[in-house]
Amino acid sequence: MLPSVVAHRAHNMSEAGANGSSEAPAAELAQLALEETAPKVSFSDQFKAFSKFGDTKSDGKLITLSQSDKWMKQAKVFDKQITTTDTGIHFKKFKAMKITLADYNKFLEDLAKTKKVELAQIKQKMAGCGAPGVQQVSAGKAAAAVDRLTDPSKYTGSHKERFDATGKGKGIAGRRNLVDDSGYVSGYQHKDTYDGAH
Repeated sequence: MLPSVVAHRAHNMSEAGANGSSEAPAAELAQLALEETAPKVSFSDQFKAFSKFGDTKSDGKLITLSQSDKWMKQAKVFDKQITTTDTGIHFKKFKAMKITLADYNKFLEDLAKTKKVELAQIKQKMAGCGAPGVQQVSAGKAAAAVDRLTDPSKYTGSHKERFDATGKGKGIAGRRNLVDDSGYVSGYQHKDTYDGAH
């Protein structure tokens, strides 16, 4: 909402408060608070965006159950009360693979009424969830397991021979017994010290 409109409404509310009506300013303040937190993108714009998500041939007028579930998951609508099973049951009532925005609104109304959830709250979450796609990527819980499995100090048997003391791999020398054909016996300590001038 534009700041000038907010200032104008606030001025009108102060005049109404001076005239003695105290309920109107409170109601208008609540309405202003809702308008300030309202999402910038409309529900129908989000519908178009998610109906095209993952479908290059879509024109944005019809949405599938899969796209709807992705949208609801991104908007964090799913919880213990509303699940993908519930959306599947209510979506199949339309006996179509894709439904229009008008039918989708009926679908949401039916879902909200059955699950005793506020329709406005669902729509607000879905309108404010952002553009379709990956929102957050977590590092994953397998990092500790991967660290443990890739730590060469914990290797046993022939596998520990594949790494040097610092944990760096020896390459082919760690996997095969290479023959030393230098002419020296294995225990000789003065290898490569012969001065060829003599």
